[in-house]
Amino acid sequence: LCCCEYVDRRGQRNHLAACCCDCEELDDGCDRWLTCKSLPPGALERIADTIADRLRVPWFSGAVKINVSLVPPLVLLPVFLHVAALHFLLGLIILTSLPVVVLWYYYLTHRRKERTLFFLSLGLFSLGYMYYVFLQEVVPRGHVEYSQVVALTCGLILMLAALCRAKKDPGYLPIPAGNEKPSHQDLPNKSVRGSSSGLHGISGAASSRAVNGEAKGHCRMSAEQPEGVKKDWCTKCQLVRPARAGHCRLCGRCVRRLDHHCVWINSCVGEQNHQAFILALSFFMLTSVYGITLTLHTICRGRTPFVALFYCPGAYSDYSSALSFTCVWYCAIVTAGMGYILLIQLLNISYNVTEREARLALRDNTGRRLLGGLVIDTGQYNRGLLCNWGHFLSLGSSPPQRSAEDIV
Repeated sequence: LCCCEYVDRRGQRNHLAACCCDCEELDDGCDRWLTCKSLPPGALERIADTIADRLRVPWFSGAVKINVSLVPPLVLLPVFLHVAALHFLLGLIILTSLPVVVLWYYYLTHRRKERTLFFLSLGLFSLGYMYYVFLQEVVPRGHVEYSQVVALTCGLILMLAALCRAKKDPGYLPIPAGNEKPSHQDLPNKSVRGSSSGLHGISGAASSRAVNGEAKGHCRMSAEQPEGVKKDWCTKCQLVRPARAGHCRLCGRCVRRLDHHCVWINSCVGEQNHQAFILALSFFMLTSVYGITLTLHTICRGRTPFVALFYCPGAYSDYSSALSFTCVWYCAIVTAGMGYILLIQLLNISYNVTEREARLALRDNTGRRLLGGLVIDTGQYNRGLLCNWGHFLSLGSSPPQRSAEDIV
């Protein structure tokens, strides 16, 4: 391939110069629109797929596809925040609408079983842009000490380091030889499809017989196999899942001790990265609260951070203060959402239950709602607070061993 050539989604060789040519889906859609005919089901989705496939930039080994979901946060977030800083009412409308729009897009991708980089892009760019506003608008006022800037920067670096670790292998089960194939072949019309709650299987008695996810001798499920094995058999990966493992349709792989697929890191949270995920959330909470406190102490002198968040008369006296105050409220909204996620995670760890197990227990009416429904206790793995946390802190430290019962 030359720098402007690429292989399209149909497997055909194509060129950037022909990006506006031979688009049957778009031509048919325009013809139907001009003749006032209704579009067939999935027409808009096919048009969007074609446009996304042809949106590329030249590169040495062939034209590289641009992920469209990365662009909106980079463009819209600064625009919305600057517009919100113009007036109090504009800020109220925009800051109220942003969470609604993000939730709407989440449920849209959830319904379409689509994997997207939008949320990861939004999270990372929000961090970078908030840090930039802090350095450009808050620090020059002279009320923030150098040591405080260093502390905030260190918190940001530690959070990003934990995030990088959480982005690594969550504990994928090895696919048996001969069954390896790209995950997107199982999912029509999208390079990667799935849903954050699209997880298969219930951990059964036969789960412990597939230690380390190896399905030796089980490349095909026979009718004579026990019912427990059938429950843990993954038809996609062609293996028997060990206890607490689950299949993620977004990633197209089975994961050890699968908790959930997190759209904010665009990866599953499993046995190998659950600790790093909790660490990243904790560092984010500490850094965000510290940054909010420093900013409010600067633009709302003489008031406690909590009072200043709701009552700061001089916040809109100049544009710099208004932008800083708007960013504070944006950070507060995001921090509240992440704080809720962290709270649920800590409660689940305390009861030794995963999000996947909680959803399955609710579906099968086998779990108990505790603390007002914040946590679902399945009772299957709960061994007490200290033992549960000890189990969590030892995740991924050593491979599980076969018990005497399994050997017999």
